[in-house]
Amino acid sequence: MNKENEQEELKQEQKEETSQKKQESNKEKELNEKITKLNDELEEIKDRHTRLIAEFDNLKKRSAKERDNLYNSVVTDIITPLLPVIDNLEKAVEQQTADEEYKKGIELVLKQFKDVLANNNVKEIEAVGQPFDPSLHEAVSMIQDENLGEKIVATEYRKGYMIGNKVIRHSMVVVAN
Repeated sequence: MNKENEQEELKQEQKEETSQKKQESNKEKELNEKITKLNDELEEIKDRHTRLIAEFDNLKKRSAKERDNLYNSVVTDIITPLLPVIDNLEKAVEQQTADEEYKKGIELVLKQFKDVLANNNVKEIEAVGQPFDPSLHEAVSMIQDENLGEKIVATEYRKGYMIGNKVIRHSMVVVAN
């Protein structure tokens, strides 16, 4: 009986071991499934995070561009009515006068206006001697001049101005050849 009991005990132990192995195997499968599920969730969160960062960067860039455009638009609206005043001051400086102090006063006022333009990133468009560019210049006539090349600006009637890459006012020019 002793042998039979031992065999019974052995069988019982084997059953318990098998049962334990099955339980461990099931737990391992459950843990692996949880790990896989958590890894998938982590990848999804990483993907969302990356997309949100990209969206935020795009929003910052778009906002900065809109802010610059708005600023340029406001400056344009303010500066445009002042351009004829600057034109007239330039004409006044070119005129001959006996009163040099008066002329210096006009020059100082003109310099102040030009400083205001420069401080607001408004630049004069270079015209004389430059190739004609319809996006920058407005041709009012053409002349024949052997000293100048083809489609070169010969004379400027009115200065043009731009802020950044945007033209506020085209230069009014005479084009050669």
